Amino acid sequence: MKKIAIIAFALLFAASGLMAQAAQEDSGKTELIVFGAASLTESLTEIGNIYMVANPDISIVFNFDSSGTLKTQIEEGAPCDLFISAAPKQMNELDITSDANPDKLDFVLQGTRLDLLENKVVLAVAEGNPAGIESFDDLASMLAEGNVFLAIGNSDVPVGQYTQKIFAYYGLEEAELASKGVLTYGSNVKEVTTQVAEGSVDCGIVYATDAFSAGLESADEATAEMCGQVIYPAAVINTSAHQEEAKALLDFLQTDEALACFGAVGFSPAF
Repeated sequence: MKKIAIIAFALLFAASGLMAQAAQEDSGKTELIVFGAASLTESLTEIGNIYMVANPDISIVFNFDSSGTLKTQIEEGAPCDLFISAAPKQMNELDITSDANPDKLDFVLQGTRLDLLENKVVLAVAEGNPAGIESFDDLASMLAEGNVFLAIGNSDVPVGQYTQKIFAYYGLEEAELASKGVLTYGSNVKEVTTQVAEGSVDCGIVYATDAFSAGLESADEATAEMCGQVIYPAAVINTSAHQEEAKALLDFLQTDEALACFGAVGFSPAF
């Protein structure tokens, strides 16, 4: 059922893309469709607005969602000019040169892929930190005891995959925790952040940038030993009808002006 919904979305997106393309041709503007991980919503939207003011012949349309969902939409034919993932895994699965591409998909325009940004995984707590969680060590103990309620990302999204690594680091079994009723899930990092912000959970494992944007307190930051580096790769998609314009936008994302917007919410350059 989920795959049918994704295919339907891709067809709808493709149809809307054709209509939008016709409209853009009438207006004389080139429309770029950018697929971005949900955690990029605030910063990338701001950068896009700056870019369109400086380049009035360009119109940027954003599609923000979990990297796994975006990867599937690209695979199913949704129009996309530039893809920025919250982890290498989803980009690898679209890159024919990657060893981690079991389906041999070929959607990355070779020579354009780069590691654009680095983020951090943090333990965000509800306002006032009612559960008194001070660290990931505290969280691990409380999860084992069954006296905390934690929001995490689904296993098919990067923030959920980083969380699984943290569980493994502490020797925790996700299935066992789920059976205790101490976990709740979100289909992307924004859903997890919202649960923490609304106080429906004691805490959540999210990105530092999302915690900052939502005004949440971060009790602790995961180390690279716990979950690895959080790298955001970017690449032009080889089915793009506007590859040169997409390359120019990707170049702009590496400028000091764009990096200042990313840095304001907690990203750092990865290149």
